[in-house]
Amino acid sequence: MPQVIEWTNVGSEDVVWRYPTEDITWGAQLIVHEYEMAVFFRDGKAYDIFQAGRHTLTTLNLPLLTGLLTRLAGFGGNKPFKSTVLFISTKIFAGKWGTRAQTTELAPLQVYGQFWFKVNDATLFVNEVVGGQKAFNTEGVNNFLRGFLNEKIINELSHYDLITVFTRLNETSIIVKNTLIDYFKRVGVELTDLRFEGIDTTPEYRERLFWLKTGQTAPGDVLRMETVKSAAASLGQGGGGAGALGAGMVLIPQIMSQQSAPQVAPAATLVICPKCSEKVPATSKFCPNCGINLSPPNQQAMTCPNCGKSIPTNNKFCPECGHKIV
Repeated sequence: MPQVIEWTNVGSEDVVWRYPTEDITWGAQLIVHEYEMAVFFRDGKAYDIFQAGRHTLTTLNLPLLTGLLTRLAGFGGNKPFKSTVLFISTKIFAGKWGTRAQTTELAPLQVYGQFWFKVNDATLFVNEVVGGQKAFNTEGVNNFLRGFLNEKIINELSHYDLITVFTRLNETSIIVKNTLIDYFKRVGVELTDLRFEGIDTTPEYRERLFWLKTGQTAPGDVLRMETVKSAAASLGQGGGGAGALGAGMVLIPQIMSQQSAPQVAPAATLVICPKCSEKVPATSKFCPNCGINLSPPNQQAMTCPNCGKSIPTNNKFCPECGHKIV
């Protein structure tokens, strides 16, 4: 009875499976189910690949492996040969990821989410992941892909500042995903989707983010506020009891005065009313005491006797109708 090589009892989360024996006979029946590929792997390299269907193994449908075997001494057409048979699922799989990262200002980040992938190029996948990383089972593949993904996300997020990562998370995640798509292609995997489900930072940077996001405080002011908290914490941890507290009460206002001292408005300019001698603001058009017109002569107005328009008193002609003013 011919040898049957088949992936049985496939789990819903299984990505790769290795046939348990490397002794393969010619004429063996290779059964590849839908959404699977079978790859013959030997000496660290992928050779012939089979798509879904039932295949009788001959030198004709194993041309690459046959070429290798014919170069080996003692190879005969009917003798069993050694090769690893790897079954690869081509379905879309979901995985979780999570890592620590840093922004351009070295703000610590904790990010996590999900990703979806499928094997797109079996030769690359077997050479770079399964064989290259010795990930001959699903757990090994998932660990490699998760670590690979985390490494690339750490690298990409290091190019963004804190407020960009938090306020433009959707845009940032799309950019990161598009960059990662190219990385995954290099190992024969198609990254079909990537989502950021959570992101956080430390309480100190969270408070800084709040002030920057609300636009109420400039970055320099945020740093001064953090200096105040650090100074107060340092004083509180030091000895001296009431003496230390007293020093803090002097130091903190000095620091805060750089950012929060109220701006004193300049005093309003006053002029003397020519009629009643009352002091009135220079911006007043009429004296609030006697009612005299305080506008300069060239700004006082009269009515044109011809068209009735209001015109400056020093005009010789009406700018509206051209009537000569006597």
